[in-house]
Amino acid sequence: MELKRLTAVILSLSLLLSQGGYLSAVAIEENIKPPVTEKVKYKKQKKNKKDKEEKINKLDYINLDFWKRYNDDNLNYFILRAMESNHDLKIASENADIYFEYIKMQRSRQLPSIGVGGSPGYLKMMNTSDYDWMFMAPVFVNYEADIFLKNKDKITLSKKDYEMSLLDERAAYISVASMTGTVYFNILKINKAIEIQEEIVSLRKEIYELMKLSNEEGIISIQDVIRADKAYIKGYTDLVELKKQKLQLINNLAVLTGTKPDETADFKYSDIEQLNDMENIPDNFMSDSITKRPDYLKSELNVERAGIDIRVAKKEFLPSINISGMSIFNAGDLGSIFTTKNAIIGISGLIAGELFSGGRKMANLRVKKSVYENALQNYEKTNLTALQELNDALVKVKHDNDKYDKNIKQNELEIKDYSLREMKFNQGVISKLELIQSKENLLSTKMLVLNNKADCFIDYIGLYKALGANI
Repeated sequence: MELKRLTAVILSLSLLLSQGGYLSAVAIEENIKPPVTEKVKYKKQKKNKKDKEEKINKLDYINLDFWKRYNDDNLNYFILRAMESNHDLKIASENADIYFEYIKMQRSRQLPSIGVGGSPGYLKMMNTSDYDWMFMAPVFVNYEADIFLKNKDKITLSKKDYEMSLLDERAAYISVASMTGTVYFNILKINKAIEIQEEIVSLRKEIYELMKLSNEEGIISIQDVIRADKAYIKGYTDLVELKKQKLQLINNLAVLTGTKPDETADFKYSDIEQLNDMENIPDNFMSDSITKRPDYLKSELNVERAGIDIRVAKKEFLPSINISGMSIFNAGDLGSIFTTKNAIIGISGLIAGELFSGGRKMANLRVKKSVYENALQNYEKTNLTALQELNDALVKVKHDNDKYDKNIKQNELEIKDYSLREMKFNQGVISKLELIQSKENLLSTKMLVLNNKADCFIDYIGLYKALGANI
């Protein structure tokens, strides 16, 4: 009787301490802001990985319609190849699969645990001199009743982690597509720059030879020849630098598209001069356009996750409720071991709480609240950063387009000027040297226009990335 009373007192104290700790945890919940409204909903996935992959169309991440606006089949080829073969994207997808499996692992903890054993023995019974075989088969079943929804909250945390991993995957796809497009247009720009620079080098060589002849005839000084030679050498070194940059860009494109270096010779590029200017791109956007960016959505989910984590930390103060069942089958022969007369069967319930762990649990709760506040600050920072990136992208688009328009007009004037000088040369009014120098000016202006055109294409990619591909 005394033992029963002692057991009852210990259980009562355990429950009171647990509830008291929980109430104190609720009491210190001051100034905790509610999580923002959830925007990314968890979707229940199908059973196997193949079905899950079919459910998520990865090309939807990158808004393929945007890339089709460039009307460049070669660009589309590189974008699609990067989506298929880029190793960073494969890593991001595998990370999402890992978090998907974590959900299954957490769900499995809702199921009861079962243990089965077997123990044969050769025994001498009490008060006898005989030895005999005995066979035991214990069966244990334990189930933790999720009355306080502890495990349910942990499953929700796993779902939030999975949703955030999908947003990381989407951000990786947008980033790789943006880098691929940027590198591609830089290659187009440098291809045309090399082509024009080769013409300029040829013209400067011709100028140098004319200067050399004029010096031999005593028309000009040796200093003019030296200047022409320096200009020719400078043009040649600029050409070498351009070719070096092109090879570096091609190597970068190979990595982005998962291509071996010895296969880059098969890459095909368009002529940027033949590409049409982009159309139907708005020059302003509402500030709420950033709310579709993956980093913005992830920061929002992170706030929600941190709020749930606080709830989980509070519930750690509550006791766990276990329902256990046990049966032991004991017989002298295997044929009769699983009969009821040879069985001992019992079921019990246990309310378990940890004593002397209140300090650890309170510290854990405070940590979770600090993590929540950090998540709120990160959410605000992401909001401001996204707005800055959007505004910067719009500024680049506007000013580079204005510069592009002005350079087109300047190029048109250079074309007219060169036509007039060509007429004067045919009439014998000006020398060939003046005509060649005029053509070099024309080529330099043409290079400037095409560089500006490529910059505008790249600016639109920056705007695409700033809007999270929602353009």
